[in-house]
Amino acid sequence: MPKEVAPGERRVALVPTVVSKLTEGGFEVVVESGAGAAAWYPDGTYEEAGAKIAPSAADLLSGADGVLKVGEPGQGPAGDELEQMREGALLIGFLQPLTNSELVKRLVDRRITSFAMEAIPRTTRAQSMDALSSQAVVAGYRGTLAAAESLGKFFPMLITAAGTAAPARVLVLGAGVAGLQAIATARRLGAVVEAYDVRPAVKEEVESLGAKFVQIEVQQGGEGSGSGEYAKELPEETQRKQRELLADRVARADCVITTAAVPGRQAPKLVTEDMVSAMAPGSVIVDLAAETGGNCDLTEPDQVVERQGVTIDGRLNLPSRMPYHASLLYANNVANLLTHLAPEGELNLDFDDEITVGACITHEGRIINERVRETAEGAVSA
Repeated sequence: MPKEVAPGERRVALVPTVVSKLTEGGFEVVVESGAGAAAWYPDGTYEEAGAKIAPSAADLLSGADGVLKVGEPGQGPAGDELEQMREGALLIGFLQPLTNSELVKRLVDRRITSFAMEAIPRTTRAQSMDALSSQAVVAGYRGTLAAAESLGKFFPMLITAAGTAAPARVLVLGAGVAGLQAIATARRLGAVVEAYDVRPAVKEEVESLGAKFVQIEVQQGGEGSGSGEYAKELPEETQRKQRELLADRVARADCVITTAAVPGRQAPKLVTEDMVSAMAPGSVIVDLAAETGGNCDLTEPDQVVERQGVTIDGRLNLPSRMPYHASLLYANNVANLLTHLAPEGELNLDFDDEITVGACITHEGRIINERVRETAEGAVSA
């Protein structure tokens, strides 16, 4: 496990408690010195858990059978991480294979056996490996705290001798994992919460958390219509109707937390400039979809801006702002995938298994994942 090289990334792929489980399961774990420091996991805690400490990434990568990361390989202090990995090694991390065809090509050329955490199938068997969901929990929680911090009002109703403060009105757009966590957190803080999602099946989950479900009739059949599935992209005309019907709800909200994302696609635009104009001065929008373009027309990725009196928070990688627990959850996801692929510490890939074939991006110089292969071929032909 090397130290992450992406700017601002404080998470780490393994934590000491997970290292203990891996060493007991037959793995030899080597950690780059200082890898966990930004997440408050010092070297000593890894050594106590049975890991060896490597002085640099170059020492670690060149001899590793497998490399566990949060983000994709990049340029570190010792040079290109991918070039330092031995040919044929195993790589697990968030690799963005649908949007980074160049990395996929390099993985093929280096004959790396790579597994993308965002490609884990969304099935019951794979729940313990679902890093998108675990990190979405962190993002939903942290995004709600960011909204409360920026809003110049109390979230809960407060009755004092000096007067009564009405509770804040929070609107959550998208009731997937991040949205449900945002709802739960806003309710715990005492806000009045409404939520909207294109999937009517999530109504029960929203209401079970104490929020009101905003009912807007839009057609979304087939894949992505169930509460346990990802939403899929809607036709433009349906998106236009959706925005019109949401306008009144947005205008009345003190905080809007947007979480709507479609894997491998640009985020749908749900909050228009006109909607922002209709919000009261001092209102807040936290856009958890900023990484894929944002759900708000005025979101500026990785920036907090004020537009027409409304604060719009488009900061990226919110899980990295809670690195201790984000790393803990992610490390469990990674370890569960690793032990699935390598029982007893020995790599044994079964490509008839839905988890293995679904999450594998490259192996022995070939692209395994069908969607990634189609995307890569399209990039070459373009």
